[in-house]
Amino acid sequence: MSWWALKRRVHTSWLLAVTGLSVVVGVWLASIVTQGWFASLTWLLSGSALVLTALWWRYAALIVACVVGGLLIGLWRGSIDQGQLAAYDMLLDKTVAISGVVREDIDVQANGQFILRLNEVRYGGMEVTGSLWVTTSNSKDAQRSDRVTVYGKVSPGFGNVAAALYRAEITKVERPQPGDIALGLRNWFGELVRQVVPEPESSLGLGYLLGQRRSLPPELSESLRIAGLTHVIVASGYNLTILVRLARRLFMRISRFSALAAASGMVVSFMAVTGMSPSMSRAGLVTGLSLLAWYYGRKFHPFVLLPLAASVTVLINPSYAWGDIGWQLSFAAFAGVMILAPLLQAYFFGDKKPGVLRQVLGETVAAQIATLPILIVVFGQVSNVALIANVLVLPLVPLAMLLVFMTGVSVWLLPFVAGSIALPATWLLGYMIGAAQWLASLPWALSEVSIGGWFVVVFYGVLITLCIYMQRATHLRLQDTNITE
Repeated sequence: MSWWALKRRVHTSWLLAVTGLSVVVGVWLASIVTQGWFASLTWLLSGSALVLTALWWRYAALIVACVVGGLLIGLWRGSIDQGQLAAYDMLLDKTVAISGVVREDIDVQANGQFILRLNEVRYGGMEVTGSLWVTTSNSKDAQRSDRVTVYGKVSPGFGNVAAALYRAEITKVERPQPGDIALGLRNWFGELVRQVVPEPESSLGLGYLLGQRRSLPPELSESLRIAGLTHVIVASGYNLTILVRLARRLFMRISRFSALAAASGMVVSFMAVTGMSPSMSRAGLVTGLSLLAWYYGRKFHPFVLLPLAASVTVLINPSYAWGDIGWQLSFAAFAGVMILAPLLQAYFFGDKKPGVLRQVLGETVAAQIATLPILIVVFGQVSNVALIANVLVLPLVPLAMLLVFMTGVSVWLLPFVAGSIALPATWLLGYMIGAAQWLASLPWALSEVSIGGWFVVVFYGVLITLCIYMQRATHLRLQDTNITE
C-alpha cells in the first residue's frame, strides 16, 4: 500500500464503526484475560487518546489507532465489571439474604415456580454489580420495579447472569411511590381489553400491543414457539418499527418535525410500558438513531449503526458480550433486516419497491436466516413451519395492534358499543391462534438438530460471501435502506 493511500482521509462514521467493533471485542476479551490487568484508568485514557487522535486527523493509517484504542476501552470497561463480579465468588454455596429490583415482568414456569430477574443488587449494605436469577414458589405479588429481598443459596450464574438463587424465599417486598406509573397504565389498559375480549385472544393481543408475552397461557406460548412466532409477542424492534412507520405516515402530512415528535413519543411510551428489558433497550437505541438520522436527512450505513449500537450497549452492561443469547440474537436479526433483506429484494426483484407482504416476508426470512445458527447451537431445534406461520400471521400484526388499541379505548370511553368493536379483534386474534396451533401440531413442525460451534463460523462465512456477491451484482447502496421507512 502506498504512502498516499495511508494518508487518504476516512469518513468519521467508518472510524466510529471500527472503534465500536473493537470495543465489543475488548469487552469480550476482558472475560478471559487475567483479572485486574486492564482495570487501571490509564488504559481508558490511553484508548480514548488514540481514538480521538484518529477522529481528529482521519487518516487511513490511523484506523489501527481506532482498533487499539477501542480494544483498550473495552478491556478497561470489562475489567471493571469483572472485578466487581468477583464479590459473588465469596457468596457461592452460602445461604444469604440479598435484595434487588425486579427488572422485568415475572415469569411463571410450568411447575408453578416464579422467575425474577433482579438488578441494582445489594448485599451487606453495599451495591453489587450484575444481575440475579431467582426462582421462588411464592412471588408475594411482587411486580416490575419493586425491590425485593430474597433468602436462599447462591449458585453460579450463567450467560449474563452473575449468580442464581433457586427455590429462594421472598422475605420482603418494597414498592416505591408513586411506583411504576407506566406499568400501572399498562395493567389498567389490559384489564379494559380483557373485559370484552376472551382468553387466550386477549393475552395474544396484549402481547402484540404491549409486549406482555408472560401473560400468555403455557399451551399458546408453546405453540408460538414451535411455529416460530415468539418474536412477534416479544417487545422488540418489530413493534417499534410498526409504531415509527405509522407515526411517519400519519404526521408527515403536517411536518417532518411532527413526524419525528410523534414517532419519538410512541417509541418512548412503548419502552416505558414494556419495561427496559435488554432486547427493548437495544431496539430503542437502533430505532432512535435511525429516526434521528432520517430527520436530519442523513442515513446510517448498517455497518456503522450496528457496531456503534453494540458498543454502547456493552459499555453500559458488559455482561451482554459474555454470553447473553438475547443480545446475540437481537443484533443478528437487525443485521438480517438491515443488510440481508435489502440485498435479497434487490437481487431477486431489482429496483421495484416491495409491497407490504413482500417486505414483511423478506425481512422475516432474512432475520431467520441470520439468527438460525445461533438458535440451532443454543436450543438444538429448528422450526420447519416458521416461514409459513410468519406469512400467515405477520402481515396482520399491525392491524391486530390497532384493533386491540381501539377495543381498550372503547371500553373506557364508549362501553355501550365496546362489545361490537371488540368482535373484529377477537376474530382476527382467533385466526392467528388457530393458525399457530394448527402448524405447531404438525408432526414435522419441529426438528431436533445437533451441531458444533464450527457450524456457526462456516454458516456466517458463506452468508457474508453471498452478501458480498449480491451487493456487487446489484450495486445496492445499503446506506439508502432504513428500518424506519
